[in-house]
Amino acid sequence: MQATPASARVFPTTPQRRPDGHKWRIGYFESGDYTEYPRTLRVIVAGLQQLGWVKVADMPDGLSGHQMWQFLADHAKSDTLEFVADAWWQPGNFEASKRPAVRQAITDRLRTKHDIDLIIAMGTLAGQDMAALGAPVPTIVASTSDAVGARIVKSVQDSGLDNLHARVQPERYQRQVRLFHDIVPFKTLGIVYEDSPEGRTYSAVDAVEQVAKEQQFKVVSCDARANGIELKAATENVLNCYRQIAGKADAIYVTVHRGITPDSVGEVARIVRDAKVPSFSMLGSDEVRKGVLMSLAQADYSYVGLFYAETMARIFNGALPRQLNQVWIDPAKIALNLQTARTIGFDPPVDILLAADEVYE
Repeated sequence: MQATPASARVFPTTPQRRPDGHKWRIGYFESGDYTEYPRTLRVIVAGLQQLGWVKVADMPDGLSGHQMWQFLADHAKSDTLEFVADAWWQPGNFEASKRPAVRQAITDRLRTKHDIDLIIAMGTLAGQDMAALGAPVPTIVASTSDAVGARIVKSVQDSGLDNLHARVQPERYQRQVRLFHDIVPFKTLGIVYEDSPEGRTYSAVDAVEQVAKEQQFKVVSCDARANGIELKAATENVLNCYRQIAGKADAIYVTVHRGITPDSVGEVARIVRDAKVPSFSMLGSDEVRKGVLMSLAQADYSYVGLFYAETMARIFNGALPRQLNQVWIDPAKIALNLQTARTIGFDPPVDILLAADEVYE
């Protein structure tokens, strides 16, 4: 039976302890080592801090997800919640072979100790695994490209499980590709992704193929293995793929890939720029700053963190995760790198320049 619609009740976000007077205990399940995960965790904590649930000293830069979780367990101050140091799980570096053991470890912990009140599932694999377990405790799925396409949640409006919630951005990537095609009417679009179910989800391949049929352009792709290998190897694979497709496409959609990190995205941008090919970042304006031609301007990440934090706060105030709104829509604003535009000989239309909210040199 589906839970009462969120519109029927309004749940507060004010800090409070569990009904028995104890603190809420939070666990963390991370899909693997990926730079977006600690970045997302950081803004979730900032959101909780803004709502008054926790106080945390400035966290050091460059922490992995595990290091950040341990920092929070050791240093976060709160009268209402705690980050449980040993309630941290990860199936290696996105290693499929380790996922069953991690699912079993989580199941055993929840059944035997009953000491975790909510789990943050960071990334697609973690979200899929918590959904497969039936979300035995309230679960917030964060930092996933397409929670519906990955079959983490049932639909945009309904997670399908009372204890499950994931941020959903309907048609986000279709809107990106349509906008790119409107600005740069390419006939061939290049994309790089790992050709696996997870890789296709991360890179929104179905969305790209949908728009390709609508707009009648061709997609050329390159398979860059990412999961179950070291980050250095994943980065080498993705760079080799961009070198291959840069000469085969009229434009390139720079998709989310484990091998594209803050350190390597500049090299991806250089490869594409040297080939004089327009590029659009799936991830957002941070990659435009590093040299990709354009993207949708990134909504202030703090608002994303606040969305997750408010969801958690409402759960602690009595809401079922399934009752709460999952939809988050990025603002339709453009980020543009003018130096890249000049280098590749692209003259942006005047209306695009006027509409650009973030312009980088």
